[in-house]
Amino acid sequence: MTGVNTDRLAARLKLVDEHVRHENDHDLEAIMDTFGASARYDDEPWGAHYLGRDEVRAFYAGLLQAVPGLRIDIERTYASEAAVVLEVIIRGQHLGPWRGLPGTGAQIELPLCGIFTFDNDDRLAGERIYYDRATLLHQLGVFHEPNRALGRITTLLTHPLTMAQIAMRKVWKRG
Repeated sequence: MTGVNTDRLAARLKLVDEHVRHENDHDLEAIMDTFGASARYDDEPWGAHYLGRDEVRAFYAGLLQAVPGLRIDIERTYASEAAVVLEVIIRGQHLGPWRGLPGTGAQIELPLCGIFTFDNDDRLAGERIYYDRATLLHQLGVFHEPNRALGRITTLLTHPLTMAQIAMRKVWKRG
């Protein structure tokens, strides 16, 4: 097994820091400059995969429109030769359309984990993100806890079959 190339690792850490700085500056061209010839962005909680520079650019353009004051604060950084992993907090106000939802004006503050991989030229090959989708939807006002009044009403209105199954289970337990 060979030793860790510390210069290469330092260059990759610097590139990821630049990438986040460009996201915070809302500089789409500079964000895209951190990617190599091919690019990939994976938003795992949604099962959304953006392949190629055009799709990745479209993803970022939509995100920056939806959350024009987007702020990413790095909490922790982990690095290896294979990848750089960041734990961050995403903050901003949802002001534009995103995933079919018009701007809600809601403030978001979301912990997120991002995994960055690199191509042979030490440019970003891909970014894969993980976060709790329910937390985000709750902050946007479109998810309600099922044990609260609004959640019960939402469940009743949107899931009649589910509600019928619950009612039948209660009936069977009594009998």
